Amino acid sequence: MRELTVLVRHGCHLCEAMLEELRESELRQHFVLKVVDVDRETELRDRYTERVPVLMMGSQEVCHFFFDPDALQRCIGGS
Repeated sequence: MRELTVLVRHGCHLCEAMLEELRESELRQHFVLKVVDVDRETELRDRYTERVPVLMMGSQEVCHFFFDPDALQRCIGGS
């Protein structure tokens, strides 16, 4: 099963929306979701600043700001 990582920030409404959509897709798409708060790691906070949420598969960015199911499908289908 693939692991996807979503980079979020506490109190971010876009992050909450993306997480909700991802959790609805998690079992259907056969992936597990790891949630990482960018403010807990200086490197991530500096790199992503206000550009959250970000959905990652390994080191590949799948989408940011808004969940893109087509981009996720292309990424999962292409690996």
